[in-house]
Amino acid sequence: MSPAAKPAAKPKLAIFGAASCGGCDIAIVNIHEHIVDVAAAFDIVLWPTIMDGKYSDIEAMADGEITITLVSGSMRTDETVHLAKLLRRKSQFMVSFGSCASEGCIPGLANLSSRKEILDTAFSTSSTDNPDGLRPVWECQVPEGVLRLPEFEPVLRTLDQVVEVDYTIPGCPPESNQIWAALEAVVKALNGTGPLPPKGSVLGAGESTVCDECARKRDVKKISQFVRIQQVAKFDPEICLLEQGLPCNGSATRSGCGALCPAVSAPCIGCYGAAEGVVDYGARLMSAFASVVEATQPEEIDRVLDGIADPVGQFYRFSLAGSLLRSGRAAWQKDGE
Repeated sequence: MSPAAKPAAKPKLAIFGAASCGGCDIAIVNIHEHIVDVAAAFDIVLWPTIMDGKYSDIEAMADGEITITLVSGSMRTDETVHLAKLLRRKSQFMVSFGSCASEGCIPGLANLSSRKEILDTAFSTSSTDNPDGLRPVWECQVPEGVLRLPEFEPVLRTLDQVVEVDYTIPGCPPESNQIWAALEAVVKALNGTGPLPPKGSVLGAGESTVCDECARKRDVKKISQFVRIQQVAKFDPEICLLEQGLPCNGSATRSGCGALCPAVSAPCIGCYGAAEGVVDYGARLMSAFASVVEATQPEEIDRVLDGIADPVGQFYRFSLAGSLLRSGRAAWQKDGE
């Protein structure tokens, strides 16, 4: 009798979070019973949020041994850059998972400030209890040797600015149903029951805009001011939010979320990233806003635009690090840090 054939080795999955809030990890867990399907389909070799793992274990693997790696979070320290490059070498497919990895997201807004300004805010302001004025020391000599902290880089970068990326799953965080749809497509491709998505594909999202998913009525009204919702004199729950003067980013944002925010009268803030074909999210959004402004004179236009309380946060809240701008001048200044 011939010996029983060994079961085929499962594809290996790695999940790594760089500079992020951890919401993407929660979104993965939130795929409910499908998390069991993920565990059945993959051998999870790295997921620091839920299991112990050592960098040395990954370093010992053969190049390409990991089938697919999901990287959430942006590249803020030399450690995250090192891990991204290591995982790229060890992985067949690298996925930019969530807004921080693909666009820079909220952490990317720090690119408007220098490293010194960021550390001053973290360690020397009234919200921080630091009476001795301690600051990070990247290297420290101790009897056992040199201890080293990951060094804070001057400019935050997106994953694709550091390594080659095969696929992107957008969102802050990605919608849980979209996560499973993307992973299921990869599983089917590995099992030979479905096609592998073309390289460079955006998975778990649509190809249109949030406006196209939104059920609100639009009749191309012109507005004379931008306001916050509590300032709308007569709010209409059925009319387009932008046409009521509320800065809503749906016209430049990729579909796939189901227009959840506009459905409950909250303006879209752009967490699913730029729509298909948009080169620069902020530039497209500025153009969309300008199209509904009822003003012709410079002073009138200035008055209307002054109603946008936080222009950078409005136009580049999620996308600054991945935009054509990428950062402010301060981030590159030599300021003693």
